[in-house]
Amino acid sequence: MPVYLWKGTTKKGEIKKGEMEAPDESAVRIQLRRQRIKPESIKKKPKDLFENIPFLKQRVKEKDVVVFARQFATMINAGLPIIQCLELLSEEEKNKTFSTIIRSVKEDIEGGSSLSDALKKYPNVFDELFINLVAAGEAGGILDVILNRLSTYMEKSMNLKRKIKGAMTYPISVLVIAIAVVILLLYKVVPVFDDLFSSMGSALPGPTQFLVNISRFVQSNILYILGTIVLAVFLFKRYYKTEGGRLRVDRTTLKLPVFGMLLRKAAVAKFSRTLSTMMSSGVPILDGLEIVSKTAGNKIIENTLMETRKSISEGRTIAEPMSESGVFPSMVVSMISVGENTGALDAMLEKIADFYDSEVDTAVDAMTALLEPIMLVFLGGVVGGMIIALYLPIFSMAGAVG
Repeated sequence: MPVYLWKGTTKKGEIKKGEMEAPDESAVRIQLRRQRIKPESIKKKPKDLFENIPFLKQRVKEKDVVVFARQFATMINAGLPIIQCLELLSEEEKNKTFSTIIRSVKEDIEGGSSLSDALKKYPNVFDELFINLVAAGEAGGILDVILNRLSTYMEKSMNLKRKIKGAMTYPISVLVIAIAVVILLLYKVVPVFDDLFSSMGSALPGPTQFLVNISRFVQSNILYILGTIVLAVFLFKRYYKTEGGRLRVDRTTLKLPVFGMLLRKAAVAKFSRTLSTMMSSGVPILDGLEIVSKTAGNKIIENTLMETRKSISEGRTIAEPMSESGVFPSMVVSMISVGENTGALDAMLEKIADFYDSEVDTAVDAMTALLEPIMLVFLGGVVGGMIIALYLPIFSMAGAVG
């Protein structure tokens, strides 16, 4: 169905504009009059040249979905019908890709689909957690409450991701800068000194000769070196996509000296908050654990949660298999056990998530304070060592002259 851009005036004299899907221009005029808007201009929206090229489409960010859920909940709570809510949201959405998706969801609902079924068509935008909670909200008649919980959960999840990315950014940035500086020195600076040293005709000190040899090798094989790096990254990604590869890499990640503990705490916070949100929304614990395991982001934790789900289906408590796995801290297992015994597991999981969110904050601050001097010493040592090696022959000449 074509999309029309319209501009009109309300009875109060306010100028409004928007988009509307309709079979023709007259249908748009009829719809605007129903909304008590006097149409001034209506024209067909021009097609986007890039709308059929996937990688050129505007990407839907998690923040867009959070705002959508929050606004959707507010509109439903105000008593607006779902169709009208989606129509308004699609018109107000600035992200063209997301606006098209919302409009398509609205059309599916008009065709008889439920909201959760309509959202299932877009798994890259609405994940399994979102869809299952929406389905629970539809079944219980509390869709606005569920959407508010979802937006709150997603906001906290985004904050957690931001902390982890912030912790990773500094050391990776310093490492990349160090590699770039070393390659630049070897490829551009050392050859100048190499020509100077060759004209001297004397034997070079060991560190200088070693550096010159590396520079010559880099100059002769720069394309092979870059090709090897690209191939290594490609092969690692392929390996990580395999079952065994992901299992080994994720296990190693959790055992890393500094990052391992941080990632483990972040995983516990995410698991606790996700399961708490699902349970408080009426999703059965077995379904909740299955969905949480898929969003864990670590194969070791995913396998542990699936084993826990299997044990619960056999009549055991949730705390027993978690304790046996050794993945979750004993304090978490104890609090979950208390929550099960008191019938307030969702509330206890929320407390665990809040606690580990603050633990992640503390761990990030401590790690940054620890890594800053280490990385600076590393960068200074590498670059400084190369410069000293280059000037050793000059120092030797000055000593001989003296």
